Formats: sequence, C-alpha cells, structure tokens
Amino acid sequence: MFNEEKTINDVLKGNLSAFQHIVKQYQNLVYSILNRILSNDEDIEDVGQEVFIKVFSNLKNFKRESKLSTWIAKITYHVALNYIKKNSRHYFDTIDENSDFQFASETPETKLIGKEFDVYINRLISELPLQYRTVITLYHLDEFSIQEIQNITQFPEGTIKGYLFRARKLLKEKLEKDGYP
Repeated sequence: MFNEEKTINDVLKGNLSAFQHIVKQYQNLVYSILNRILSNDEDIEDVGQEVFIKVFSNLKNFKRESKLSTWIAKITYHVALNYIKKNSRHYFDTIDENSDFQFASETPETKLIGKEFDVYINRLISELPLQYRTVITLYHLDEFSIQEIQNITQFPEGTIKGYLFRARKLLKEKLEKDGYP
C-alpha cells in the first residue's frame, strides 16, 4: 500500500527509487488530465514527463496543505496550459458565452459500432471546450472536490460550478438528441 508521507520523506532524503512509487501512484491521474487537455499523443507523453520532472524538482516545496494528488494535478494542469500557450496559437479553446456550441454530427450508430458507451461519452467530453472538459474530468472522472479543482485551476468556485453545469447540459442535450434517455 502506498504511504504518501513516508514516500515523500524518502524522496526528500535522497532515495531516488522512492520517486518511482510516486510516479506509479499518480501516472494515471497525470495522463488522465493531459488526455483531456492535449490531443496529440507525443505532446501528452512529453508534457507528462515534464510534469514528473517538475514534481521531483519541487517536492521539497510541497507544503502538505493539500493532498499530494491535488498538488500533482495542479502542476499537470499548469504545465499543460503553458505547453499549449507556448506551442500553438489555436490549441487553446476560448469560450464565447453567446455562441451556439455544436458537437460533431456523427450518428450514435457510427460512433458506437464496435465501441462501448463509455468510449462514446469520452468522445463527447473531448469535443467540449477546454475549460468545460477540464472541470468535468477533474470532478467526475478524477473525483476532485470543487475546492480541489479551484486549487488546481485557480478558477473561482462559481466559475467551476458554471462550467460543470454547462458541460453537463451540453452532454445531456447531445445524448437526448442521439436518442439516449
């Protein structure tokens, strides 16, 4: 079983192999977040490695005021956003509150052939604007609280709740349109 406190202390004492336990424990979290923010597999791999380098080099600064998972998620989120800002002008989605957001026009039959429903839902989530998919992923898939998401993204609580509401509404509308109750 993973003992967070002991592992952190071991790494801080110079035990580099203990850091492998941190990577193993949190790699799914890191790549889950990155998969929602970035679209290119090579970018995801590069940024994932950069995240763990930052975690390692900044572990001495971890104040233990939050869970290690929240701290790592925050680093992941910010490294990914910095990567987007640095490497692509069109990568970052902006949200126009007055725009009529549309999903791809594929039918559910073509999306579900040979796939399971969760793959279909993940595709719908991936079509959401970046802020919506980030918040809905952190809340529903990674199971962070509103306060933890606020710590990770620096979005105000009301903004997070608004993004969650709008993301759920868009997903519900698309599912209903495609014939799902």
